[in-house]
Amino acid sequence: MGKESMQKINKPRAIRRLVIWYKRNSAVTSIVDTAASSALTASNVAGNVVSSAGSVVSTASNVASNVAGNVVSSAESVVNTASSVVSSASSIAKNTLQPLVFDPLKRLQNNDNVLDRVEDSQSKRIWIAVDGMGGDYAPGPILEGCLEAISRFPINIKFVGNIEKVKDAAEQIGLSELLENEMENNRLELIDSGESIGMNEEATAVRKRKNASINVAMDLVRNNKAEAVYSAGNSGAMMASAIFRIGRLKGIDRPAIGALFPTRDQTRPVLVLDVGANTDCKPSYLHQFALLGNIYAKDVLQVKKPRIGLLNIGEEECKGNDLSLKTFELLSSEKSFDFGGNCEGRDVLSGSFDVVVCDGFTGNILLKFLESVGGVLLDILRSELPRGRRGKVGSAFLKSNLLRIKKRLDHAEHGGALLLGVNGICVIGHGSSKSLSVVSALRLAHSAVNHGVMENLNQLQKLQVLNS
Repeated sequence: MGKESMQKINKPRAIRRLVIWYKRNSAVTSIVDTAASSALTASNVAGNVVSSAGSVVSTASNVASNVAGNVVSSAESVVNTASSVVSSASSIAKNTLQPLVFDPLKRLQNNDNVLDRVEDSQSKRIWIAVDGMGGDYAPGPILEGCLEAISRFPINIKFVGNIEKVKDAAEQIGLSELLENEMENNRLELIDSGESIGMNEEATAVRKRKNASINVAMDLVRNNKAEAVYSAGNSGAMMASAIFRIGRLKGIDRPAIGALFPTRDQTRPVLVLDVGANTDCKPSYLHQFALLGNIYAKDVLQVKKPRIGLLNIGEEECKGNDLSLKTFELLSSEKSFDFGGNCEGRDVLSGSFDVVVCDGFTGNILLKFLESVGGVLLDILRSELPRGRRGKVGSAFLKSNLLRIKKRLDHAEHGGALLLGVNGICVIGHGSSKSLSVVSALRLAHSAVNHGVMENLNQLQKLQVLNS
């Protein structure tokens, strides 16, 4: 009986600790007080019942054992009822407080989504060419993502691929009827083509295989039948096709792939370029990357005065290899943007810079490293959570937070990277892209077209530095 009494006494203590924890959030003090009061009242009732039950049992045992048995049984029933009240109060507190205490950005995020929907609904529908055969899992997940994006954004899709394979894939994943409906509504069009350029093939293969899906998709942009192109296939082949089919911007020697990385401020990501298009760079290339990134940050990220950083091993201007030293001189003398100096690796995600430039070799390693961070971080958090009942309660409260952390670090949420420096909107997806990545990439393409990126990029040719 003594052991059971100690377990009952521990319940009010645990509840009081939770109440104190909740009360720390001043924004929900009134709600906390109500829920906590209910929980404490119920716990006091349970404690009083247990104490009374102990007294009754002691007295009853001196009178008659059979009467004591009945009293104990009744007391246990009351205790169970009181425990039920405690549990219900705790559940009410959890359901009421969790969305406010542990998800304070939820309402802001909902408002952002509303604004996005209003903006999308007021935008003119644009045509985007999609390389349906490019990617590790094409064409099924690519098609699924396109159909989802059509329903969410004001876009139409020209889906390029082997039509028989596309229809077979649609049937396998149960999207045949939806595909037919979107085609009848003139929101999706199937464009026949050959196979894609394999991931292990040379980029120059696009010159020999003119019927490759990426070439057909790029031709749609060149002939003004689409305003942007997306592919999750061979990134080198896509860049080569873009250069051969739609050409580079005047004054740009090498296009760059720009990827968005999350920062501490989730409303202000950082653009890193190049992340894989050019493994060997000259200082003039990095200078051009900074010019391209500056315009993208202004137009798409809506940053009035983007701060440009040069990825380096130290913040001092004397640090780095020959490429870094010469590039630092070029960027320091540039008057058309705000150069913030060298950016160390630890500063990339700090939010101190809006654009970070580097060679494609370094940038690609940085990108692939970041892609693994989300999964590793969640695994560490799971392993550190306490086991047993406490662990389950803690996990329940932290679930939405963990999911939001994963979402911010998940590369699938960003979907793709813009190929900057070519005469058209080109979005490159990850080779392992599935439907979520495709949706995110198509939204990026729509945003780039909607904000007039190409018009401002074409103004670069007027800069003296590009004409010299």
